[in-house]
Amino acid sequence: MSLVWARVTLTAYRWLGAAIYPFLGSYLAFRATKGKEEHSRRRERYGHPSAERPEGPLIWAHAASVGETVAVIPLIEELLKRGISVVLTTGTVTSASVAKERLGGRVIHQYVPLDLKPAVSRFLDYWHPDLAIIAESEIWPMTILELGARRMPQVLVNGRLSDRSFASWRRRPHLAEALFENLSMVIAQSEEDAERFRALGARPVAVSGNLKVDTKPLVCDETELRRLQHRIGERGVWAAVSTHPGEEAVAADVHQFLKPRHKALTIIVPRHPERADEVEDMLASRGLAVARRSRGDLITSETQIYLGDTIGEMGLYLRLASIAFVGGSLTWKGGHNPLEPAMLDCAILSGRNVQNFRDSYRSLLKNGGARLVNDGDTLAKSVEFLFSNRRTGDKMRAAALKTVEELSGALPRTVRTLEPYVKPLTVKAELYQDGNRLGRW
Repeated sequence: MSLVWARVTLTAYRWLGAAIYPFLGSYLAFRATKGKEEHSRRRERYGHPSAERPEGPLIWAHAASVGETVAVIPLIEELLKRGISVVLTTGTVTSASVAKERLGGRVIHQYVPLDLKPAVSRFLDYWHPDLAIIAESEIWPMTILELGARRMPQVLVNGRLSDRSFASWRRRPHLAEALFENLSMVIAQSEEDAERFRALGARPVAVSGNLKVDTKPLVCDETELRRLQHRIGERGVWAAVSTHPGEEAVAADVHQFLKPRHKALTIIVPRHPERADEVEDMLASRGLAVARRSRGDLITSETQIYLGDTIGEMGLYLRLASIAFVGGSLTWKGGHNPLEPAMLDCAILSGRNVQNFRDSYRSLLKNGGARLVNDGDTLAKSVEFLFSNRRTGDKMRAAALKTVEELSGALPRTVRTLEPYVKPLTVKAELYQDGNRLGRW
């Protein structure tokens, strides 16, 4: 496909999106019934604002889901210190909840508009951002094209391309070039990611490291933590977190394996809490006694599984455990962030499908802070070994914390790289504030 045909394809995508735009109401309504959209805020997905645009310079920051939102929050806080207003868009209800919890009213939150010309155009016409900062791997063609057409600078931060995404774009190199030429800058997580972006036509590309390392440890209610620790007592606790279908059954098998040797409590935290009913049914069918967090069930001496089916409490679940299996890694999801449990003093276990966090795992494995397992049997044996050999577990937890310290520094590197785009807005914000003060005199 030549570059000309790539641009023709993108133009066709633009007008196809405009054609189907009027028919998407029922789709969003269906998502709302599943808890995937806020019914009262569906108009935001069409680009309609639900808040006033503040005067002065404005940065649009976008983070798709919870992981990206948590990663970009420290960067947003740095921007806010400069007096620049921020409108933050996210793509999921859960990430919106995290943004509200961590940032409150310091930013304006909107749901990201659908990647269709009418919605994106309406959003940009109203907010008219001076700079767009997009987190990780959100490549939305219409949004990128509309920002490019308006010559609004757009920077991809914490940039990452999975093996699958890179292979897909490599099959369409001209299409990738026609899109990525609109990016003002890519700040990649690693040298490997940087080379991938360069191969697809992005220029310039810098490397910062992973912003997720520079986040604060997940918060929790300390009073609730102490209450649950008292209920658990001296029992050993391990957690299977961010699990996907099939991995909860593996965690149940691990618990059954541990029973003859250890009176352990197993915590299971599904990646998607809306699956909790089916997970509970599966556990009950195996004769396991389940206490469910969302119901406020008490943990007793008879409780075998604590089902963490709430949003925003991962920090609580991880603080209760000494061992964490990170899900999405025995399936083909590519794994989830192992640095969150590393920060909270957990020995980390994972399946081998961790390509989404390859660099983090590479460092954890090198330092001895994590171990990879092949299947449920090796996971069970690894958990049992760590319960029986506390000194090994202590060494793994210390190594995991050491790894986090070694990998830190992405935030200041990202801020420095963004300086050419942010400094003029900082000056503009200061002049605007000075003007307001003079006006009041």
